Amino acid sequence: CFLSMLQIKQETEAILKAGQKRILLVAGESYPNDSFQYILDAIKTVYSARDGKNNIRRVNVNIAPLNIDQFKELKKSGIGTYQLFQETYHKETYEKMHVKGPKADYEKRINTIDKAFEAEIDDVGLGVLFGLYDYKFEVLALMMHIEYLEKKFGLGPHTLSVPRLEPAIGSSVSLKPPYPVSDIDFKKIIAVLRLSVPYTGIILSTRETPEIRRESFSLGISQISAGSRTNPGGYSDGGIENREQFSLGDHRQLDEVILDVCRMGYIPSFCTGCYRLGRTGLDFMELAKPGEIKNKCLPNALISFKEYICDYASEDVKILGDKMILDSIDKIKNENIKKFVINSLGNVEQGARDIYC
Repeated sequence: CFLSMLQIKQETEAILKAGQKRILLVAGESYPNDSFQYILDAIKTVYSARDGKNNIRRVNVNIAPLNIDQFKELKKSGIGTYQLFQETYHKETYEKMHVKGPKADYEKRINTIDKAFEAEIDDVGLGVLFGLYDYKFEVLALMMHIEYLEKKFGLGPHTLSVPRLEPAIGSSVSLKPPYPVSDIDFKKIIAVLRLSVPYTGIILSTRETPEIRRESFSLGISQISAGSRTNPGGYSDGGIENREQFSLGDHRQLDEVILDVCRMGYIPSFCTGCYRLGRTGLDFMELAKPGEIKNKCLPNALISFKEYICDYASEDVKILGDKMILDSIDKIKNENIKKFVINSLGNVEQGARDIYC
């Protein structure tokens, strides 16, 4: 099932109306007429969509392995992160799960991130589909992959994802995972990865329940999705029935998730500043590894959250969010940063948008 460019634009407009600023564009192993141009056109279409003054500011992509020339074209399109999950690092299991088709080549998939770096795509996302094989093996293999990339390129992953295998239509193995991961073991995975790769963003999707997502923040999760749909066309018109990529555990809308996050004491961030300022790859790592990136993250979080409050938030989020922003300003020790934030927040209230540092 392929969405037309018109449908992609309609999907993006629906996502924008919820208040989103970043999206993950996900595609399968094939495209219309076997043309990679479909992906490039889709990215351009997403960036062209508008809701008043608002637009999608960062398109991350999760698409099949590419060659170096295709990666160079992908970089020119203005993507944020290129995301590719190995699914399982256990070769025998991988070959058992992918018996034919372009995805059957284990070596091609595991070497794809090398090609992305060689094509100067700075930000990449890695991940494992937990449940296919023993989670301890998968975590160690993932860390070895990261160690290899750091030694060869001086770069590790911008993000890590930790999806668990969930029921999916047409997949009998998803109904009874060979190596199910319990909630307690899942939390261990998150904690171990956070301790092992402290500079990376760890993403938790809507596969997980609200309860697990809440508990995971304190263990190391830094990014979550919200209001997600996994069926083509699911945002604008409900989508195509029986085409979901996987079952969801969290069905809440974006504003509900934001309110929940605020009540836990966390500042929701819609920041997209780094990649648009060229603060990617080694430049990002130089700030992220010693923790200095916080001097950019907090100001951008407060300003982008204020945009959401002004344009899309429910009354509950507005009241709590504004209080949290004021409290956060008081805790900023650097006077130059504090002044920038205060001025920027005032500009947002006057109608300015897309301010970042």
